Amino acid sequence: MKLSARNQLNGKVTNVELGAVMANIKIEISEPNVITAVITKESAENLGLAEGDDVCAIIKSTEVIIGK
Repeated sequence: MKLSARNQLNGKVTNVELGAVMANIKIEISEPNVITAVITKESAENLGLAEGDDVCAIIKSTEVIIGK
């Protein structure tokens, strides 16, 4: 897959939680780091996301917020 987005993190889905409208997807990117993607339930179902899937998390935000 070729994309122009530079902020890409490859990882493995470790948990899929489907809600009424949204889905929380936990992605292990480099042990023990995990990011959570909040996507629509429809998108999660269309992609057929399941634990153990290899995926690419593509960050489309133009901001990075750092807290200390």
